[in-house]
Amino acid sequence: MGDFQIYLIKPTRYDDEGYPLQWWRSIIPSNSLACLTGIVQNALDRGVLAGRTVDLHPMDEIHSRVDPQRILRAIRRAGGKGFVGLVGVQTNQFPRAMDLARQFRAADVPVAIGGFHVSGVVSMLKTLTPELREAQALGIGLFAGEAEQGRIDEVLEDAWNGQLKPLYDHLKVTPGLEGAPIPLLPKGQVARNINKYASLDLGRGCPFECSFCTIINVQGRKSRFRSVEDLEAIVRANAAQGFNRFFLTDDNFARNKNWEAFCDKLIALAAEGLPARLVIQVDTLAHRIPRFVEKCVAAGADQIFIGLENINADNLEAAKKRQNRVEDYRAMVLAWKRHPVVITCGYIIGFSNDSYPSILHDIAILKDELAIDTLYLNYLTPLPGSEDHRRLHAVGAWMDPDLNKYDLNHRVTHHAHMTDDEWDRAFRDAHRSFYTWEHMERILRRMVALGSNKKLTTVNRLVAYREAVRLEGVAKLEAGYVRIKRRRQRRSGMPIEHPLTFYPRYLGHLCHSLGGTIHTYVRLRRVLARILRDPARFDYVDRAITPVCEEELQLLRDTRSTPYADRRRASTAHPAPAPAD
Repeated sequence: MGDFQIYLIKPTRYDDEGYPLQWWRSIIPSNSLACLTGIVQNALDRGVLAGRTVDLHPMDEIHSRVDPQRILRAIRRAGGKGFVGLVGVQTNQFPRAMDLARQFRAADVPVAIGGFHVSGVVSMLKTLTPELREAQALGIGLFAGEAEQGRIDEVLEDAWNGQLKPLYDHLKVTPGLEGAPIPLLPKGQVARNINKYASLDLGRGCPFECSFCTIINVQGRKSRFRSVEDLEAIVRANAAQGFNRFFLTDDNFARNKNWEAFCDKLIALAAEGLPARLVIQVDTLAHRIPRFVEKCVAAGADQIFIGLENINADNLEAAKKRQNRVEDYRAMVLAWKRHPVVITCGYIIGFSNDSYPSILHDIAILKDELAIDTLYLNYLTPLPGSEDHRRLHAVGAWMDPDLNKYDLNHRVTHHAHMTDDEWDRAFRDAHRSFYTWEHMERILRRMVALGSNKKLTTVNRLVAYREAVRLEGVAKLEAGYVRIKRRRQRRSGMPIEHPLTFYPRYLGHLCHSLGGTIHTYVRLRRVLARILRDPARFDYVDRAITPVCEEELQLLRDTRSTPYADRRRASTAHPAPAPAD
């Protein structure tokens, strides 16, 4: 056992009852944790803390139990020297991070907190917010910015000496990524992700100006990239642990100048016997880049996340999401749907031109017009680090003081035109409207008619996106298999429940959630089986899977400047569908 114990912990957030949100198996791996693990290990390999024996323990709390008292006992057994880094902490995770940090600081263990909340506040506001000042008062070091290029070295040395600085500010200069330590988690952590997805990033920074986004103010608007050699090293390192599925966390892979070289490398590695399956994120214009769609699919991308955000052009303009062109949406979706991929679109509820009727109407248009498979709905949220947050902060507008709610699935501000109740109902009803049995069957019919081989993947994604919200009250991307609750782990200030109250309610919830999920899965499998038995299944056609013509564009153009209008779609003849690959 080493004489210095380093724990890198990615904290979770609390659920609405004050329990840490945890699962037996989670969905999304933490790339922040993977990056910091690689960075710290590289620092140790370079001789930082030379002469000391160090044990490194990365832990993602979304699927791993983090028990501060157990960790403190392990540190004491090793000689009493330790350091806890709370990494990748988003705004909604900050309350949980502080509850963990208080226990470590009470034992005089050095603690540092980094991630988008700290970086966002430091980058956009003139003074630190109360929760960050409280952290500093407890002796917690705050890390703003990215940790590559040796920036972590100072933190490790200070932690060993027990003298962390109040703030490590590295926001002014963004580090290069080429040749930087690769993101890599130990096998035991990756194995706790559903389907054993690992993570990687190949580029950071974004040139766009979306007012709700924190990335442009934390990672900068200048794009930076890893090299092809870095990508190969990541694939080979994970393959050595038995993993070949990756969530590419680049906010927009289409804006990576090396995208084609990366795809070519992945294609070559697949030919060598190291194939990869990828989840990638792209913008709505990516399909216009020559060869981009075809190369991504050939490289292993079979799940595509697109930041659609909204179909109302005035909303997109107000949010400075000018790169999104509603006129192009169907052509964009069909460009991807010529290949066997599952498409998820992010969609934001609560832009300035939204109303309850207009939101439900726009969702109806989206269902009819676009052959997307799943919809990821969010509240428009002023996250610290975004222009929206700075603007509201400057004028003293009300924003919910409970940071735990800043998860994009709770309303944390007031709307200019909707009441709080209308906005909440619009969010719930938009989700229900998209995930009706009728529309989910239509999604499956489109998938079969287009010749996709992603039948079970589509079913699984529909189940996950529908039931995470309906049964668990969380977004799919923070969901997982089998909810874990520990009675004695509860948010500070909330009472520990009596066992006779806690366990029956917990078990009842597990049964309800598991039963509802199984019911939906079985019913969708039966729907799919019925579709596959239909001899005319390849003849199915609807508006969303027909080629775009000028008349069909007019419906989406009509959304401009008429968000509350009663827009009715004129029926048109359907031309033959494009052939599926």
